[in-house]
Amino acid sequence: MNRRVDVLVVGAGPAGLAAAARLASAGAGRVEVLERESTAGGVPRHCAHPGFGADARGRPLDGPAYARACVRAALRSGATIRTRASVTGWAGGGPATGTLAVEVTAPGGLEVVRARAVILATGARERPRGARLVPGTRPAGVMTTGELQRILALPVRLRDLAGRRAVVVGGDPVARHAVRALRAAGADVAAVVTEGPPASPAGGVPVLTGTVVAELLGRGRLTGVVVRARDGRTGTLRCDTVVFTGDWIPEHELARRGGVPLAPGSRGPLVDGRFRTAVPGVFAVGNLLRGVEPARVAAAEGRRVAPAVLDRLAGGGAGPEGVPVEAAGALRWVVPGLLGAEPVPLLVRVERPLDRPVLSVSQGGVPLRRERLPARLVPWRSLRLGPRWTGGADPEGGPVVVAAGE
Repeated sequence: MNRRVDVLVVGAGPAGLAAAARLASAGAGRVEVLERESTAGGVPRHCAHPGFGADARGRPLDGPAYARACVRAALRSGATIRTRASVTGWAGGGPATGTLAVEVTAPGGLEVVRARAVILATGARERPRGARLVPGTRPAGVMTTGELQRILALPVRLRDLAGRRAVVVGGDPVARHAVRALRAAGADVAAVVTEGPPASPAGGVPVLTGTVVAELLGRGRLTGVVVRARDGRTGTLRCDTVVFTGDWIPEHELARRGGVPLAPGSRGPLVDGRFRTAVPGVFAVGNLLRGVEPARVAAAEGRRVAPAVLDRLAGGGAGPEGVPVEAAGALRWVVPGLLGAEPVPLLVRVERPLDRPVLSVSQGGVPLRRERLPARLVPWRSLRLGPRWTGGADPEGGPVVVAAGE
């Protein structure tokens, strides 16, 4: 079956839903959102804790309530949301050939959806255990935070799948949320294991800093983990569950299949300040660009892509513009990866904790701005640089380099 829409959004998380709501209300025509899971709303659906803003009456929202609000806003604007619809690839040779069409597997069967503009909002995922190169067998009880959340959403009688004694691996705020979720489900958390400093206390749970999981023990079910400290000492923690948190990577498989270039640092699609990729008509927003950011950041990017998409629908087929923006020094990545004539905010993230670092921006070896920041930068939280940081860049010049150091 073949269908046509004006704007196709792949992914019904905060970014995708915000983009759909803004475009549908702006008269973009038929706006459709495809979501592979059975319920729209993205990761916030599983985050049963506050911190997602407030509703119209000023009442604080937890993750599920925020997700429902995003869905309602998209539907009220006139957008269509289709769940259990997985985009498996590009049809007709892919967007690099000038064809904006995707192959979709849905409950009704296989179909091809053609669109005048495609917004990729597929988000990010935690790197699985296999990709983290942790040796050992593959016993039951080894999972990521996302898998833990899905288990805890099951009926109460099945929650024992999450185990009774757990070790949480990671130091960013997601590790703290995993500890809370496990304890709320009745599990004992033996320890939090992290290579660096933790983002915050783990609520009475022992935190082993400067430590890694060196081996997984057990066959049918996990029986423990071997941990190794920075000085080489090892020990064994008995547990039936280990939850690997953090280490987010963009879900960029669909972008890659479509010939969309990736940024070298973030491994998300390379975009300019208007979220345009190198493939005309294909845009990318949200955590697909660099891994996890708060839902409000992803949603804001979804809203900000609307003007560029409307330009595309009006006949403006221009691709991305600007000079490359590169991360250097202790920076892991900078987004967006292209800087045009109009200065835009940049998001940067460091590789390691830095106390009062010196941040600099230069082009062709010429300093544009240099400043010692009064705060501490940590790997699990991004820093937003306002347009003033790149206001002196030449859009016809060489790469703009953003660096951080002590």
